[in-house]
Amino acid sequence: MSTQALQKDSALRLSENDDQCFVPAASPAMRMIEQAIANVANTDFPVLLIGESGVGKEAMALHLHRRSLHHAQTFSRVVCGALTPTALDKLLSNPDREGGNGETTGIGTLFLDEFAELPAPCQASLLQAIPDGETVAQSNLLRARIMSATSLAPEDLEQALERGSLRKDLFYRLSGVCLRLPPLRERREDIPALVDFFLHKYSLLLGRSRPSLSPQALQNLQEYSWPGNIRELENTVKRIVALGSNSAVWDLGPLVATKTPPGENVEKLSLKQTARAASRQAEKELILKVLSRTHWNRKRAAQQLQISYKALLYKLRQMGLDATGSM
Repeated sequence: MSTQALQKDSALRLSENDDQCFVPAASPAMRMIEQAIANVANTDFPVLLIGESGVGKEAMALHLHRRSLHHAQTFSRVVCGALTPTALDKLLSNPDREGGNGETTGIGTLFLDEFAELPAPCQASLLQAIPDGETVAQSNLLRARIMSATSLAPEDLEQALERGSLRKDLFYRLSGVCLRLPPLRERREDIPALVDFFLHKYSLLLGRSRPSLSPQALQNLQEYSWPGNIRELENTVKRIVALGSNSAVWDLGPLVATKTPPGENVEKLSLKQTARAASRQAEKELILKVLSRTHWNRKRAAQQLQISYKALLYKLRQMGLDATGSM
């Protein structure tokens, strides 16, 4: 079978759902997270994942689910900010409770994405459905394992608890094990393995030959601050595969002004080009910062940036992000 045929055959097995990747860590910070996950995987402790937007909280939750006692059941993600009481009641009434034969069916892990955005009625309903450790034998309690995530900084989370927008009793029920996922800039040792994974993934998905990155390109990827974290790294590697060169690596903000692709004369970089590149990077970092602060609520972000919603969507497409903040 030819290389092209092999790529097409592999692409059939590698779907977009596999973007929830887990790459073994090289950084000390992530190795500690991995050890904690290994320790709690075979328990039913609720797990709370805290970290900036794009650090891979859902990927980590899915990895934990695949190692858990519920791995043969469904991993169900809920976008809490868009959840209604009716939708929650329907979700809780699904066959994810203990059946007559003593087995648990249906949802194995319920992943509450941005749980701090749950509307107050949903918080009350969810609290009643989650076992508290003493009433676990009741048949009306949720049997799925609960994992939650938030991109709120610890101080913002504390403020939400103090002002009552997030119930303290629900927070304590959900945060049995609390793990903070570090931003990519704090775990640069993991960048080569992540780049390798994404090069493999998108060469298969796009049916392209896998590019070979130069040592200089890899160094630039490791030195960049990655304000968009792993999501931004994935988008960059996808562009590299799509373009078939290292050209996407050179569009990394401040690096454009200080690093030049091999063989290109520094004198060719005019002041206007440098200023334009710096302006694009400053705009990109501001957009990502506001999106992170609004938990990727594009309408709120557009209001804070004082631009139209359509203008923000256009800028996201220019950055290689779709309207949901993914590839």
